Amino acid sequence: MSTQPFTLPPRFADLKREIAESYPDFQERATRAWAEIVEQLEHTSETVVKTGPDYIPQVNFADLDKLGPEQVDEIKRKGSVVIRDIVDDSEALAWKASLEEFIRVNPDVEGNPADNKQFFQLYWTKAQVRARAHPNMLAATTWLNELYHAQPGAKLEGVNLSTPLTYADRFRIRRPGNFWDVHPPHVDGGSIERWEDKTFRKCFNDIFTGNWRSHDPYDLEGRLDARSSLYGRPNQSSVFRTFQGWLAMSETAPTQGTLKVFPDVLLSNAYIILRPFFRAKVPVDSPEIFNANNWEFDLSSSEFHGIYPRDGGYAGPRPTPVLHPHLRLDTTMTSVPKVNPGDAVFWHCDVVHSVEQEHTGTGDSAVMYIPAVPLTPQNQEYVERQRDTFLQGRQRPPDFPKGPAEGNFAGVADVSDILDPLGKRAMGLPISVV
Repeated sequence: MSTQPFTLPPRFADLKREIAESYPDFQERATRAWAEIVEQLEHTSETVVKTGPDYIPQVNFADLDKLGPEQVDEIKRKGSVVIRDIVDDSEALAWKASLEEFIRVNPDVEGNPADNKQFFQLYWTKAQVRARAHPNMLAATTWLNELYHAQPGAKLEGVNLSTPLTYADRFRIRRPGNFWDVHPPHVDGGSIERWEDKTFRKCFNDIFTGNWRSHDPYDLEGRLDARSSLYGRPNQSSVFRTFQGWLAMSETAPTQGTLKVFPDVLLSNAYIILRPFFRAKVPVDSPEIFNANNWEFDLSSSEFHGIYPRDGGYAGPRPTPVLHPHLRLDTTMTSVPKVNPGDAVFWHCDVVHSVEQEHTGTGDSAVMYIPAVPLTPQNQEYVERQRDTFLQGRQRPPDFPKGPAEGNFAGVADVSDILDPLGKRAMGLPISVV
C-alpha cells in the first residue's frame, strides 16, 4: 500500500461536509480537540516507548473475577491484555500437534505463502473447534464481552453479553527466520464504514463533538447495529467482535513474530477519527509536523487517511508514519509480552495492531485466532449461517474468501467434537445435538 493518501471518489468529500454539518460548531470544537489529542499523544508515546512490552496488562485466567477496578480500567484504556493459563500447556501443545498432523494428511490445504505454508485457510479442524468450545475460552471471552455496557434506557432486545458466540477463523504456524510484511499497523472491524455508516458513526459521537476525553470505546450504542461491511468485501468481519484474539500453541516472545499494538484505544480512536478533517501546513518530514499549530481544518479533499480501495470496497484504517505522524508508529507499536502455550492475547476491536515482520526465534510461533463475540441479533444471524457451512462442509464461513471447503478433508471436525452444552450454544447448535 502507498504511504500517500488515496484520493477517493468525490462523494467522500461530501461525506466529510455532511459529518461537519451534523455537529454544532464542528470546526471550532474539532480544532480544539485535535490540539489536545496531539499534545496527549506526545506524553503517552514517551511512556509507551520507555516501558515496552510491560505496558501491556497481564492477568491470570483464574484471577479474572478478582481484579480490582483500577486493573480493569487499565485493561480498558490500553485495549489489550494477555490472559495467562486459559488452558493447560499440554492441551494447547496437543492442539498444535493435531493441526500439524491435519496438514500432513491433507497436503492440498490452502496456505500462505504457497511454497512454504504457514497461514492456513482452515476453519473446522478438530483442534480449532475444540479450542473455541473450551469452557475456559468461552469464560474468558464472556469476561471481555462484559467490559462493554449500555447507557440507561438503551434498548438491548436480543442482546446478552453473558452468552458467548464462536466466530470461526484460521490459525498460523509461523516458522523462524521468515519475513512477513502483510500485516502492517491496521484496524479491523469496519473501514470507511466508521464514518460512512451513520449508526457506526454514533460510536464516536463524543469525538465528533470535541469531547474526546469522554469517548467510551466500550459503550454499546452504535456497536450493535453498526454495518461494518457495507460493500461485502471478502475477509471483512460483518459481526461485532468486542475483542479480537488468539490462543497461543507455542512460546512466542517479542521479536519472534508476535502481535504488536498501539496500547491506548481512546487516543488512537480520537486521532484516527479526526485525522481526515485536518491538513498539514508543513512537509511531513519536517520536525514541525508534530506541532498542532502547523495543521489546519480542511474539508476540501475526499481523502480518508489510511482508507484505500480493495476488492470492490474499502480497506483500512491502515495508519502509517506519513499519514498519521502523531501516533509515532515506528516506536509506539508495542510487542506483547512473552506468552506460553495456553495463554491468550486479546485486543479491542478498534485497537491499531500489526504482526512483527521478523521471527528471530528458534521455534514455531503458533496461534489460533479466537475473538470475543457476544450474543446480539446480528451476531446470532451470522452464527447460524456459519453453522450451516460447518454442518454441510461445502463452503467456508460467510465472512471469508471463497475457496475449497473442508468437508472432503480427512479428520475434519463434526458436532461430536463439541462436548460442552455452552460450546454447542455458542456454535448455534441445539443443545440436544450429539
